[in-house]
Amino acid sequence: MTLSPFKLDEMIAVRNSLGIAEEKTGDFYKYSVSQWRRHKYEVKTLKKLKKHEIAPDAFALLNKGSRAVDRFDSKTKNRDYYFICLQDHNILNALGRDVDLNLLSLMVYIFTHELVHIVRFCNFNQRFDTPGHNQKKEEQVVHQTTYEILKKLNLPKMNYVLESYRSHRICDRDLS
Repeated sequence: MTLSPFKLDEMIAVRNSLGIAEEKTGDFYKYSVSQWRRHKYEVKTLKKLKKHEIAPDAFALLNKGSRAVDRFDSKTKNRDYYFICLQDHNILNALGRDVDLNLLSLMVYIFTHELVHIVRFCNFNQRFDTPGHNQKKEEQVVHQTTYEILKKLNLPKMNYVLESYRSHRICDRDLS
């Protein structure tokens, strides 16, 4: 089976959606620009993924690594670093199956969801390597938080995307 990567025009939408997700997530957590810089992550699309980073049934995978810190005043030699591994092929397949989906809105949701995970891991609200029985609860919390962040965002088809994830949330409670 051939895996289709994003085309140039789709990459523009992906880039724009990351900016929106960073802004909305930062606003929700009341982060300054310098606070965001402490949360180190990189986005990888299908063309840059290694074989083990390709998933058959996810829109994105979040991987964790570490990078050397080369600052003189740093107290640690290594810093956690996250990789948001977009699954272009699965995202494009979903868009092809559901005419009501929109790439920009779906990507804003995906990025916001992954950024919420990163914030929770970096703030020690949750361990990255949480055991299986706690992963489902973590996903529910993250979907609920993602909803709270994006529920007032006025983008085409955003309400449709939010409603699509309704069953993944804990309940309809307000986290703000």
